[in-house]
Amino acid sequence: MNTVLLDVGEVMAITDVFVITAASNPRQVRAIANNIEVVVAQEGGPKPLRTEGLDTYEWVLIDFGDFVCHVFDDDHRAYYELERLWGDRPRIDWRA
Repeated sequence: MNTVLLDVGEVMAITDVFVITAASNPRQVRAIANNIEVVVAQEGGPKPLRTEGLDTYEWVLIDFGDFVCHVFDDDHRAYYELERLWGDRPRIDWRA
Protein backbone atom coordinates (compact mmCIF):
# COMPACT_ATOMS: atom_id res chain seq x y z
CA MET A 1 0.00 0.00 0.00
CA ASN A 2 1.17 3.47 -0.76
CA THR A 3 0.50 7.01 0.36
CA VAL A 4 -2.64 8.54 -1.10
CA LEU A 5 -3.91 12.13 -0.96
CA LEU A 6 -7.64 12.64 -1.47
CA ASP A 7 -9.28 15.98 -2.22
CA VAL A 8 -12.26 15.95 0.16
CA GLY A 9 -12.76 19.72 0.37
CA GLU A 10 -15.99 19.84 -1.62
CA VAL A 11 -17.72 17.30 0.65
CA MET A 12 -16.06 17.95 4.02
CA ALA A 13 -16.54 21.27 5.78
CA ILE A 14 -13.71 20.62 8.24
CA THR A 15 -10.76 19.83 5.97
CA ASP A 16 -9.58 19.88 2.35
CA VAL A 17 -7.28 16.88 2.05
CA PHE A 18 -6.94 13.42 3.55
CA VAL A 19 -3.42 12.00 3.57
CA ILE A 20 -3.57 8.23 3.98
CA THR A 21 -0.55 6.02 4.55
CA ALA A 22 0.40 2.86 6.42
CA ALA A 23 3.22 0.88 7.97
CA SER A 24 3.63 -2.75 8.91
CA ASN A 25 3.93 -2.37 12.70
CA PRO A 26 3.20 0.07 15.56
CA ARG A 27 6.82 1.22 15.80
CA GLN A 28 6.78 2.28 12.17
CA VAL A 29 3.37 3.94 12.55
CA ARG A 30 4.77 5.96 15.47
CA ALA A 31 7.89 6.91 13.48
CA ILE A 32 5.84 8.06 10.49
CA ALA A 33 3.41 10.06 12.65
CA ASN A 34 6.28 11.73 14.51
CA ASN A 35 8.09 12.50 11.26
CA ILE A 36 5.00 14.06 9.72
CA GLU A 37 4.81 16.55 12.58
CA VAL A 38 8.53 17.33 12.35
CA VAL A 39 8.50 17.88 8.58
CA VAL A 40 5.34 20.00 8.61
CA ALA A 41 6.90 22.20 11.32
CA GLN A 42 10.20 22.45 9.42
CA GLU A 43 8.31 23.56 6.31
CA GLY A 44 6.54 26.29 8.29
CA GLY A 45 3.22 24.48 8.38
CA PRO A 46 0.68 24.51 11.17
CA LYS A 47 0.86 22.67 14.46
CA PRO A 48 -1.64 19.84 14.82
CA LEU A 49 -5.04 20.87 16.13
CA ARG A 50 -5.43 17.41 17.60
CA THR A 51 -3.87 13.98 17.42
CA GLU A 52 -5.60 10.69 18.17
CA GLY A 53 -4.49 7.07 18.31
CA LEU A 54 -1.20 7.48 20.15
CA ASP A 55 -2.24 4.87 22.70
CA THR A 56 -2.14 1.91 20.28
CA TYR A 57 -0.49 3.15 17.05
CA GLU A 58 -3.01 1.19 14.98
CA TRP A 59 -4.53 4.31 13.42
CA VAL A 60 -3.02 7.70 14.21
CA LEU A 61 -5.02 10.70 13.04
CA ILE A 62 -3.21 14.05 12.92
CA ASP A 63 -5.51 17.00 12.22
CA PHE A 64 -3.71 20.04 10.82
CA GLY A 65 -6.90 21.87 9.86
CA ASP A 66 -6.54 22.13 6.08
CA PHE A 67 -5.34 18.53 5.89
CA VAL A 68 -5.74 15.42 8.02
CA CYS A 69 -3.13 12.65 8.07
CA HIS A 70 -4.25 9.08 8.68
CA VAL A 71 -1.36 6.76 9.54
CA PHE A 72 -2.54 3.16 9.79
CA ASP A 73 -0.96 -0.15 10.47
CA ASP A 74 -1.49 -2.36 7.40
CA ASP A 75 -4.31 -4.42 8.94
CA HIS A 76 -6.37 -1.39 10.00
CA ARG A 77 -5.87 0.34 6.67
CA ALA A 78 -7.17 -2.75 4.88
CA TYR A 79 -10.10 -3.04 7.31
CA TYR A 80 -11.29 0.59 7.17
CA GLU A 81 -10.57 1.08 3.44
CA LEU A 82 -10.73 4.87 3.49
CA GLU A 83 -9.69 4.95 -0.17
CA ARG A 84 -12.80 2.91 -1.03
CA LEU A 85 -15.03 4.91 1.30
CA TRP A 86 -13.88 8.16 -0.33
CA GLY A 87 -13.33 6.54 -3.74
CA ASP A 88 -15.38 9.14 -5.60
CA ARG A 89 -13.03 11.93 -4.50
CA PRO A 90 -10.15 12.99 -6.75
CA ARG A 91 -6.65 11.88 -5.88
CA ILE A 92 -3.92 14.49 -5.63
CA ASP A 93 -0.58 13.76 -7.28
CA TRP A 94 1.74 14.58 -4.39
CA ARG A 95 4.93 13.50 -6.15
CA ALA A 96 4.76 16.27 -8.75
